[in-house]
Amino acid sequence: MPHDSDNALPPAPAPVSPPRTAIIACAVLEDEVRAFAAGLPHITSLTFLPQGLHNEPARLNTTVAGAVAAVEAEGRAEAIALVYGVCSRGIEAIPLRRCRMVVPRAHDCITLLLGSKERYQQFQQENPATYWYSPGWNKCHAAPGPDRFAKLRDDFLKKFPEEEADYLIEMEKELHAHYTTAAYVDLGVGDADANIAYTRRCACWMGWDFRRVQGDPRLLRDLLAGRWDDDRFLVVQPRQFVQLSIDDRVIKAVDEPPAGKNPKSQRAKSQRAKSQTNSGAEAPCGGTGVPPVPGEGVHGQNAHDS
Repeated sequence: MPHDSDNALPPAPAPVSPPRTAIIACAVLEDEVRAFAAGLPHITSLTFLPQGLHNEPARLNTTVAGAVAAVEAEGRAEAIALVYGVCSRGIEAIPLRRCRMVVPRAHDCITLLLGSKERYQQFQQENPATYWYSPGWNKCHAAPGPDRFAKLRDDFLKKFPEEEADYLIEMEKELHAHYTTAAYVDLGVGDADANIAYTRRCACWMGWDFRRVQGDPRLLRDLLAGRWDDDRFLVVQPRQFVQLSIDDRVIKAVDEPPAGKNPKSQRAKSQRAKSQTNSGAEAPCGGTGVPPVPGEGVHGQNAHDS
């Protein structure tokens, strides 16, 4: 007589554990990355690179390449999760020797806060005059407001007479004249009340409207957790390169570096940047490699400006 067990379904396959993964992120997303990486045992290290490198794409490229080279030389990680968008094309042609590198299909960091490139694109189409604020942008005083312009003026006064410094400040303000709204993306990370108040203050100072936008953590959470579907993430194999794509997939993997990007030159520059990454030097709104506690996991702008 057959037993019930004879007709039982086969056991479900065991879930695949994510590979040992090193995280390399822009410091503007440090609060969010630390919050969502906490307790993930497959993460081997966190490295935060200074905010603002997107303003110098070549420097962004060599700095990220140096961090990648440091991870590969250290040897613990099998994969690298790059918490960056395209960011002025600064992530193209980064040499990979040993590790896979996973990159979100995102134009910039705001996509990671909103949860998808589709939501970002829709919001930008409907609200093109929006300037984005977040905990990281506020902490760095990188977004327009009284703190940013006070710092800029101090910097200008070190180089120019007062009249010229004031003129340069007015020119800087003109660059933001087409914006009408300061939007704070709220992922529930950090002191939301203080960040909202700061964004309101900046909006008032700039003469803009204020808007709070509810963030969506799924894209960033899944990047850190190793849930890398092809629709949202690009997995770049060793000896491949990231290249900007002209379609809605944002980026693609190619076997040859993009035109004008020399991987040998990139590798030499990245070795110099790697030594700086390993030195532990810390910059304002920047970061260094932070290893997790053994056995405990990790505890511890968009097109306008990011």
